[in-house]
Amino acid sequence: MKMPVALLLLLALCNAIKIHGEESNGLCDVNLTLRSRPHSVSILEFGAVGDGKTLNTIAFQNAIFYLKSFADKGGAQLYVPPGRWLTGSFNLTSHLTLFLEKGAVILGSQDPSHWDIVEPLPSYGPGTELPGKRYRSLVNGYMLRDVVITGDNGTIDGQGSVWWEWFTSHSLNYSCPHLVEFVSSESILVSNITFLNAPAYNIHPVYCSHVHIHHITVYAPPGSPYTVGIVPDSSDKVCIEDCSISMGHDAIAIKSGWDEYGIAYGRPTANVHIRRVQLRSFSGSSLAFGSQMSGGISDVQVQQLHLYDSLTGIEFRTTKGRGGYIKEIAISDVDMLNIKTAFGANGHFGSHPDDKFDPDALPLVAKITIQNIIGTNISMAGNFTGIEESPFTSICLSNVSLTINSASSSPWQCSYVSGFSESVFPEPCSELNNPDASSSCFSLLKPNGRAAVL
Repeated sequence: MKMPVALLLLLALCNAIKIHGEESNGLCDVNLTLRSRPHSVSILEFGAVGDGKTLNTIAFQNAIFYLKSFADKGGAQLYVPPGRWLTGSFNLTSHLTLFLEKGAVILGSQDPSHWDIVEPLPSYGPGTELPGKRYRSLVNGYMLRDVVITGDNGTIDGQGSVWWEWFTSHSLNYSCPHLVEFVSSESILVSNITFLNAPAYNIHPVYCSHVHIHHITVYAPPGSPYTVGIVPDSSDKVCIEDCSISMGHDAIAIKSGWDEYGIAYGRPTANVHIRRVQLRSFSGSSLAFGSQMSGGISDVQVQQLHLYDSLTGIEFRTTKGRGGYIKEIAISDVDMLNIKTAFGANGHFGSHPDDKFDPDALPLVAKITIQNIIGTNISMAGNFTGIEESPFTSICLSNVSLTINSASSSPWQCSYVSGFSESVFPEPCSELNNPDASSSCFSLLKPNGRAAVL
């Protein structure tokens, strides 16, 4: 198949990544050198038909199997031209680029028999929604290295409406699938793609390292239950930037395993950098930490967010039995519009996978700095409900201005929490006015007031 020279040049730029250089202001400032794949084939060469009706699972599987032979020869690219390419779940391979041309749409089949069944993740024990096995994600990577999913704004559409109906009616046999999931993989790039209508999560890197997600658009309608945009899960060195995400539940949710299973697996989420993203969450949080956080979450730097039309803006979630920690989080330069609750920290959030959890496994929530926030049409400034046996400490607010849309005399609610605040309107609760907490609060900030490199 012949392609224009301009397209070939574009592919050469977008085909693969090499990470090098020193970090400056955060993980997203690591230099990415794009290098070309020496081999490329079209999905058409494997008999695929882009009519939106023909099932192309075998074509994708055969193409990936063929391209696997080039892994030690510089890698290869699978090119998906314009069309509607219906498929069930398929696996990627290392040193591969999946490139979706403008007008190319990979459609997830609405027949559950076209989705493989796999075991639950070890850090989640019996599974998340239903005990037992789960549906494999549409596009998968397991123990891979150097994988790129990119394009000229092509689309991956999970056609999730049937899954949402099955979930709501409790008629699923296994837990819902995601759109893209990488497990125990490294050097992953996802860019210049639109994700639509995921059955559950859109992008789920779990037990991964060096993940870069940028310039993507993610959407699911308001009524879609528990759809989530991006979920870094027990992963480190993750960059999310320049994305627009609008979800039925959470836009970005940072996790690290569930109760005793997450504690035993012991893989934290750390060194995460999020910047320049637009987030909307109809029934959840624009940016959520937890509630599955038993492996620990730390060293997260968040900058330049636009949060709008959401139930909660920024929320930290946990409960007794989780163990783990959420700590050393620096969030700055956020504007909020039409948010019911701007900030939340809930120590009584979420259920348990089974009755084997340890109720004495108390989570730690500490050293959270939030500064330079402007909010318009906010119903409640903050609701911080800690745990009596393990209060949330060093919750720090600076330069926060929220326009409250109600006549409530208590825009803040606090219990079992302590911290420090300055230049905050409306005036926060007394628990957040402890001068002794100021040194630990702002140790996360650089001298210029920006979030520090963590």
